[in-house]
Amino acid sequence: MEKQTLHAHMLMHERRAKRDGYHFIVGVDEAGRGPLAGPVVAAAVLLQETQFQNRICDSKKITALQREKAFFEIFEKGFVGIGMICEKVIDEQNILRATFYAMNRAVVDLVSHLPATWQTQEGFQDKTCLLVDGNLFKTDLSYPYRTIIKGDNLSLSIAAASIVAKVFRDRILMIYDQIYPQYGFVRHKGYGTEEHRAAILQHGLSPIHRKTYVSPHEPV
Repeated sequence: MEKQTLHAHMLMHERRAKRDGYHFIVGVDEAGRGPLAGPVVAAAVLLQETQFQNRICDSKKITALQREKAFFEIFEKGFVGIGMICEKVIDEQNILRATFYAMNRAVVDLVSHLPATWQTQEGFQDKTCLLVDGNLFKTDLSYPYRTIIKGDNLSLSIAAASIVAKVFRDRILMIYDQIYPQYGFVRHKGYGTEEHRAAILQHGLSPIHRKTYVSPHEPV
């Protein structure tokens, strides 16, 4: 009952969009704006069901095991798109632009997985509303959107996108840990922990480090 009550509370923005005439409600969120290494990953989620066995909320508020379980259930109960922008683009364009690029790619990827009958129906784009975490979003896509500050705490669709993006990015960093084991990516996922900064001082920067975020001679 507690999970159902929590999720019902997180459907206010979805219900409002439905009342405003939108048929397809898509939550969009990212993971990886702050780390010193690795890509920024975004996810777009269109839920077909809103009752979940697992807790769906801000990905930072649940454990890695809870996120993994929720990840699979989200794929079972909705359509999902992923967008990823590498550290080189982050350095060249800045993290804000890279985040927008990743979010746009996630939406395009999501739409590619929707039934063709949905995509080809008249007014599909006008009937679609993106609920985007944060207070700013830029896109060349034609879909209407709404930004929601702390949306991963307020919208079930955004919370689902938050979990998918986090799990997907963490898996990428676990692979990078096998390639560059000296940095401990499996533990900190690229974030600027004391362990990570000490490894940078000892080994220098790897090819996946964001050069605009950290210097190889940065003190711990």
